[in-house]
Amino acid sequence: MAAHDLDARAIEIVAIKTSGDTILNLPLSEAGGKGLFTKELDLALLEGNIEMAVHSAKDLPTILAAGIEIAGYLPRADVRDVWISPHAAHPLKLPPGSVVGTASLRRGAMVRRLRPDLTIALLRGNVETRLAKVAKGDVAATLLALAGLKRLGLEAAATAVLDVREFVPAPGQGAIAITIRAGDSATRTFLAPVLDAATGIALAAERAFLRVLDGSCKTPIGAYAHVEAGHVAFHAIVLKPDGSRFFEAAVSGPVVEAASLGEAAGRELAAQIPADFFDP
Repeated sequence: MAAHDLDARAIEIVAIKTSGDTILNLPLSEAGGKGLFTKELDLALLEGNIEMAVHSAKDLPTILAAGIEIAGYLPRADVRDVWISPHAAHPLKLPPGSVVGTASLRRGAMVRRLRPDLTIALLRGNVETRLAKVAKGDVAATLLALAGLKRLGLEAAATAVLDVREFVPAPGQGAIAITIRAGDSATRTFLAPVLDAATGIALAAERAFLRVLDGSCKTPIGAYAHVEAGHVAFHAIVLKPDGSRFFEAAVSGPVVEAASLGEAAGRELAAQIPADFFDP
């Protein structure tokens, strides 16, 4: 509205509840994957009920539904994970055998990489629900995205902000993606003033990496591309679900090669990972 000097009534906001919002008793890897957060919005786009859909970029499937494309991204927020616990300032300081709640295979694997003695339990629901379960003592700790806490005004709930080198973010974390119908040039032009080029470059690398590895919520993967002064630096990690083994890759190069850098890192790790690596 601000970019085009429009009246508030010119843009209608349509709230769409997704399957991912309603299925809370199963890990996403068992309930159907990332598509659970997109299929209802994809359908609304394809049926012409909406012109654009707003997503957390990390919830977008690696391969989008036919007829859907990403128009671009808003400026990226903080990509880091936070540790939330009344018992310890860091996973390394949590009492032995404690229970950490998370719905993320990546976060669970990274915690167990540091602390194999800890128990990882499923923790689903919105942010407020998860924070309440930690406060009640249902779990000793959890991890959440700092960007989400900031957007909700709940940043103070974070016990510690975790370094991206130790806890590599999920691909797309902190970024808001906007999808449109394929070939809808009018909506793409309308969105252009609010889209961020640097975020698009970073996500091109991260999503290219995922495509090579067929990344999904069934795979503990972290990937983060940082863009600065015409260069992109990319770091990725792939972990065994129990955190006992992991492989890392780091590449850098000019921003015009962002996607190919992500692909190269994906191929490098794919060549190293044994066939049974993701078995429990």
